[in-house]
Amino acid sequence: MDALKPHRRAWIAAAAIALAALVILLAMGRPPICTCGTVELWYGDINASGNSQHLSDWYTPSHIIHGMIFYALGLLLFGKWGLGSENAGKYSFTLAVFLEAFWEVLENTPFVIDRYRSVTVNWGYSGDSVINSMADIGWMSFGFYLALKLPVRVTIALALIAEIVTALVVRDNLTLNVIMLLYPMDAIAEWQGHA
Repeated sequence: MDALKPHRRAWIAAAAIALAALVILLAMGRPPICTCGTVELWYGDINASGNSQHLSDWYTPSHIIHGMIFYALGLLLFGKWGLGSENAGKYSFTLAVFLEAFWEVLENTPFVIDRYRSVTVNWGYSGDSVINSMADIGWMSFGFYLALKLPVRVTIALALIAEIVTALVVRDNLTLNVIMLLYPMDAIAEWQGHA
């Protein structure tokens, strides 16, 4: 799996993409840090104004899982589809950072913020601070690294554990979030509302 290990140029391209996302988010008017004036390592209340404003929260596992999924996508694109395993390390990590950065920008558009508020458990969601978005890109990178280094079964087990724990603790996770954003279900909304 060393074929998917990022090359130096991939790190430089990924850093440039993350920097571009930072500039775009600032240009969109996103606050650099929490408007509360602090930066916390962990913030655990998903329905408070500090949610998605700090370095980590209950949605951090989702971003780690993004990295695992993007690693698998790189393996599929560059390994199985014959785009050249020698190029996998050059492009798979860069692609992962691009996809995460793209999501961070899209997630902070008024349309997506309003969608979160109307159909997910995050009724108080106001978008991410820039530092949270940058941390999310970092957490995704950590997930990519875990998938690179760990056996597939361990990676899958970690993702499943993260999904189960977050579902049990805050009644939300990556799977539920995607379902509710794309095809809201009353049964899920009702279950989440009993948190």
